[in-house]
Amino acid sequence: MAQPLSRPLSAAEVCEAMRRGGALDASRLDRILRVDEERGLVEVQASVTWRSLAAHLRPGDAQAHRARTTLPTVGESLAWNAAGPDGRPAVTHVESIALVTPEGELRRVSRLANAELFALVVGGQGLFGAPYSVTLRIDSLARAVSEAAAAPQPALPAEALRLLVPPDALPRFLAAARARCGEWRVAIDAEAVRSTRGEDETFLRWARRDYAEVALRLARHGNLGASLKAMQVRRELIDAAIAAGGAFHIACTPEATREQTDACYPQLRRFLAEKRRFDRDERLVSHWYRHQRRLLAR
Repeated sequence: MAQPLSRPLSAAEVCEAMRRGGALDASRLDRILRVDEERGLVEVQASVTWRSLAAHLRPGDAQAHRARTTLPTVGESLAWNAAGPDGRPAVTHVESIALVTPEGELRRVSRLANAELFALVVGGQGLFGAPYSVTLRIDSLARAVSEAAAAPQPALPAEALRLLVPPDALPRFLAAARARCGEWRVAIDAEAVRSTRGEDETFLRWARRDYAEVALRLARHGNLGASLKAMQVRRELIDAAIAAGGAFHIACTPEATREQTDACYPQLRRFLAEKRRFDRDERLVSHWYRHQRRLLAR
């Protein structure tokens, strides 16, 4: 496999950049650091892509290289706790994380060491530190590829509203969604459904149970009135998912109202309080963080 062309970024450099609040070229964190075949573990830096990892672990295996991932890199998947090609959230595959905290301290977090921080970091939108490396379970990754090959997941349309619905409520929800869009005369340009698996290890968990993840891309128009109408439709679709016993993906659904967010993520207020406890100076902020903070202040 061809070696990355970027200059490596050391853990010491990441720590120093965090302490000083300096810029950091995260794309340089693109190395596969070690493979521990005896323990079945592989340690990679945060910007390693799933495709390059598959090429390293299973060279020549076209099946592994074709497996779809929600996000391209390991670090991005960690921040969202994104579902992998088998529908399991990213936390399923994680053994431990080498995390640079907002104070510039390098800490190893896992289910056993710094368990509270581990639960906050995975799915924590990058608000609790910068992952220098992630140690993954090779057997879990292999299972994801095998299961994805047996039951391929469809590609989710870009810029889609992503909703979570109990599988047994899916036909009823899709009928209601199409009816609501028809009432508003808003076309559905694309839709896709994929299976996701539940988990109970992360703090801001979106996969509280097994769901059907429904992605709906609505037709877009340029004028303000059409944009406001589309916003209202999307909120009504979120209501329909909640009424069906489902939820929405908090990582990518900024149109959700305060009431909808409270219904699906009652732990969000405490999550933001934990963010301020671990990062008192708010060195790590993002548009997502500011939006959620404003939402809860309404």
